[in-house]
Amino acid sequence: MVDVAAALEYLHTGHPTPIIHCDLKPSNILLDEDMVAHVGDFGIAKLLGEGDVVKQTMTLATIGYMAPEFGSTGIVSINCDIYSYGIVLIETFTGKKPTDEIFGDEMTIRHWVKRLLSEGMIDIVGTDLLRREDENFVIKANCISSIMELVLDCSAELPEERKDMKDVVVELKKIKQRFLNIIER
Repeated sequence: MVDVAAALEYLHTGHPTPIIHCDLKPSNILLDEDMVAHVGDFGIAKLLGEGDVVKQTMTLATIGYMAPEFGSTGIVSINCDIYSYGIVLIETFTGKKPTDEIFGDEMTIRHWVKRLLSEGMIDIVGTDLLRREDENFVIKANCISSIMELVLDCSAELPEERKDMKDVVVELKKIKQRFLNIIER
């Protein structure tokens, strides 16, 4: 997911014309033979004009991954990709899709994470990633908790409250390095 965050950072800030992917979801993330992630399928991507920060579109992205403002008004910005990234990150760690039957108008995947995180995040994470009998259970739990806090910053309801992609990349790298430093001791 660090690779995906870096790819989005490049799309948003790596050249004079920002690119909004508009449809970030797991099936648009490809892994190569070295397990390096690549973002693909730019079929509905939008280029922002000089000085533009938003763009209007009639094309809708995938339900569950689409930012609220994109789905309700058709307005896209780089913040839409950040929202989608947050949802993909949730799915990566929980194994739950945003369209799972337990989610609806009252309980979104983001609200579910926020509620369970406040109660103790063990119930959020997929059993393949975190088991109480794991040797490094506390270290892994703290790492995943930090990632889930980041997820909430990425998937905020209001676009202006979402974390910038550069900051997301920096934070993910810090979390990864803290985890590796502790494990290597």
